[in-house]
Amino acid sequence: MPTLERAMTSLATGPLAAASQRLRHKPGRPRKTNSGSVDAPPPVDGGSNDARRGKAPAPVTITPRLLDLLATAAYLGVSPWTIRDLEAAGVLPRVCVPLPRGRELRKLLFDKADIDRLIEAWKERPGTLGSRN
Repeated sequence: MPTLERAMTSLATGPLAAASQRLRHKPGRPRKTNSGSVDAPPPVDGGSNDARRGKAPAPVTITPRLLDLLATAAYLGVSPWTIRDLEAAGVLPRVCVPLPRGRELRKLLFDKADIDRLIEAWKERPGTLGSRN
């Protein structure tokens, strides 16, 4: 058994021992610390002077007004093909974004307000467009 003990101690001090110790921690680059303690990010108060002080402004969530084909389908809970059919029938108006040289953006975009008005109209008149009564 002395050879087994010698083999175990040689593994602990061998060339791969340092790598083995490093791999026991979380993956990724280690954070810089001050005297062994992990630095916590300073709290952001969201004030307007944060950008001037070199701090990032507080994140603001912006809900888009224009929805693409998949987002519109998800918003209404229908298939994207149903949205295409509604647009082709003129029921759901498409927003055309102009581009230089008289062209238009080919992406199908729909105004959220138009979608909400369409939903309200369907509530008032449930037997329109696609009813199977």
